[in-house]
Amino acid sequence: MSLIKAPIVIRNRPKRKLSMQRQQLRNVTVEGIPAIVFQTLLAGPFLTGYLLYLGASASQIGFVLAITTFVNIAQVAVAFLIQRLEKRKKLFVTFGVVQRLIWGVTGLVPFLFDRSLWVAAFIVLYVAAFFANTVVTVLWTSIVSDLVPPAVRGRYFGMRNTIVNAVGSVTLFVGGIILDANPGGSGFLILYAIVWTCILINILVLIRFPDVPFERSAETKFIPMLRKPLHDVPFIKATAFLSFFLLLQTIVVPLYSYAMLDILGLSYKTVSTMTVVQTLCMMASFYAWGSLNARFSSKQLLYWTLPIVALSCMAWGLQAFLPVIAALVIVHMLLGVGIGGFNQLSFNFIIGDTPKRERPMFTAVYSAATGLMSFFGPLIGGQVYEWIADAPYWIQAYGVQMTVGTLLLVFSVTVGRPVLVGQRLGASSLRRLKRRKALRA
Repeated sequence: MSLIKAPIVIRNRPKRKLSMQRQQLRNVTVEGIPAIVFQTLLAGPFLTGYLLYLGASASQIGFVLAITTFVNIAQVAVAFLIQRLEKRKKLFVTFGVVQRLIWGVTGLVPFLFDRSLWVAAFIVLYVAAFFANTVVTVLWTSIVSDLVPPAVRGRYFGMRNTIVNAVGSVTLFVGGIILDANPGGSGFLILYAIVWTCILINILVLIRFPDVPFERSAETKFIPMLRKPLHDVPFIKATAFLSFFLLLQTIVVPLYSYAMLDILGLSYKTVSTMTVVQTLCMMASFYAWGSLNARFSSKQLLYWTLPIVALSCMAWGLQAFLPVIAALVIVHMLLGVGIGGFNQLSFNFIIGDTPKRERPMFTAVYSAATGLMSFFGPLIGGQVYEWIADAPYWIQAYGVQMTVGTLLLVFSVTVGRPVLVGQRLGASSLRRLKRRKALRA
C-alpha cells in the first residue's frame, strides 16, 4: 500500500511593517542621499574649480567660501520668528525648494550673463541661496531633533552620516573623472545636469517629511528668548571657544583645494581623490564617534577631535620629507577623522545639551557665533595667499598651514580642555548631570 504524502504548503509571511518612527528616520536618511550629491558637486574642489573657470581671484574665492557661514547670523531672527508657527513643514519645504533652485541656477551663469559679470552674478545667486538656507537649517535641526530619540542619536547620526558620505565619496571620484575628461565649460555643464536631477529628487523627498508637533518656547519676546542661551554659562563658553577655533581653522582648511589646484598645480582628478580619502576616513570614523558618544559626553569627544584637526594642518609640512601626494593623503586622512567627528559631535552637542523648547534659539546662537568667525577665516586666508604670492615656494605650499596648525594645537590644549572637559566629575555630579540632560531631552 503506497503512502500519499500531503503537499507541503509554504505560506508567505507578511512583511513586518515599519513603525511610523522608523519610517520617519528612514526618510531623513533617504533625503540626505540626493542632497549630498548636489552639495558635493557645488562645493569643495568643484566650487573652487568652477570659480576659477569663471575668472575669480583668490580673495573672491575666499569670500564665496566664507559667505556660506556669515549668513548664519540671520538664524537668530529666524529662531525667534518660527516661534509664531503652529506647524513647521510648510515653511521648511518652501524655503528648501527656493534654496535648492537658486543654488542650481548658479550653473546657468555663463549662459545668462556677459563674461565680465560671471563672478559677480555667481556671488549674488550664491548669497541668496544661503540666506534661504538659514531658514532651512533652523527648521531641519528642530524637526530632526524631535524625530530622533535621545537614546539613539549618537548611533543613528553615525550610521546616517556613514551612508550619506559613502555616496558623497563616489560623487567626488566620479566628478573628478568627468572634469578631467571634459575640461572647461563642458565638464561643469555635465556636473550641473547631475545637480539638477538630484535637486528635483531631493525636493520630492522633502515633501514627504512629517509635520511633527512644535513645542514652542515659553518666551514670546525676542530679548528674553535670546537671553536663555546667553545666560547658559557652559553653553556660551563652549560656543565662544569653538567659534575662535573655527576662525583659525577656516583660514586654511576651506582653501585646501585652492592650494592644491593653483599652487601645487594638481589635476581635478587628484584633488577629488584627496577629498575621497578625506570622506572615506570621515565615514570610517562616524560610527566610532557615534558609539563613543553613548559612553562619553559630546563636549568631551569634541575636545578629542581638535588636536586631530590641528595635526591635519601641520601635516602639510610633510611635503618637505615625503612626495607631495603621500603628504596630502596623510593630511586628508587626519582631516576626515577630525572634521567628521567635529561636525557630528557639535550637532549632537547642540541638540542633546540644550532645552527642547529653547533649542531653535540655542542652535541659532551657536550657528551665528561660529558662522561669523568662519566668515572671517577664509577671507583672511584668501588675503594671506595674495600677500605671499611672491614668497618662497615652501611658504605658499605648506608654511601657512603649518603655522595655523601649530596655533590650533596650542589653543586646543591650553584653552579647550578646561572649557570642554573641565574637572573630573564625581558619581553624584554625574547623576545630577544625567538628570539634567534627561529633563532637557
